Amino acid sequence: MTKGRLEAFSDGVIAIIITIMVLELKVPHGATLDALQPLIPKILSYVLSFVFLGIYWNNHHHLLQAAKHVDGRVLWANMHLLFWLSLIPFATGWMGENGFAAEPVALYGVLMFLCGVAYFILVRALLARHEATSKLAIAIGKDRKGLVSLVLLAAGVVGALFAPWIAEVLYVAVVILWLVPDRRIEKALME
Repeated sequence: MTKGRLEAFSDGVIAIIITIMVLELKVPHGATLDALQPLIPKILSYVLSFVFLGIYWNNHHHLLQAAKHVDGRVLWANMHLLFWLSLIPFATGWMGENGFAAEPVALYGVLMFLCGVAYFILVRALLARHEATSKLAIAIGKDRKGLVSLVLLAAGVVGALFAPWIAEVLYVAVVILWLVPDRRIEKALME
C-alpha cells in the first residue's frame, strides 16, 4: 500500500484543525488596542497550539518520508493520532477562555500527552512494517527525545493541578525541544 493518500489526508486534517482554532479567535468590539487586552490568553493559547500542531505536521512529514510501506495498522495508528490532534482546538479554546486556569491547563496537557502517545504508536506501527536495518529504524533509534517529552508532559499535567504556571513552562519546554525538526530522519535519508 502506498503512503501518498495517508500523507495528503493527514495534511488536510491538520490544516482544518488550525483553521478551526483561528476561527475561534473573535474580533473584539472596539477600535483601540485596549480592546485586545481580554484576548491575550486566547492568543497565547492559539500560538502555543499552532506551534504544537506545526511540530506534529513537520515531524509527521519527515516520518512518512522515511517510511517505504504502510498497512492497515499504520492507517489506524495515524487516525488515532489525528483524533487526539483534532481535540486540540477545544482544549486551546477552554484554556484561553479561562485565563490558564488549573483544570483547562491540565486537560490541555492530557491532550498533548495523548498526542505524544499516539505518535509513539504510529512510529511503532511503521517500524513493524520495516526492516530493523531500514533508514526509518536507524533514524528513530531509541527515541529518547520522544520519551523525555512524554515524561515532561505528564509532569506538566500533575503540575497544573498545583500551579498552572509549572505546566505552562513544561509544555513550552516540550515545544522548544521539538521546534527544530527531527534531524535524525533527515540525516538517515541523506545517507
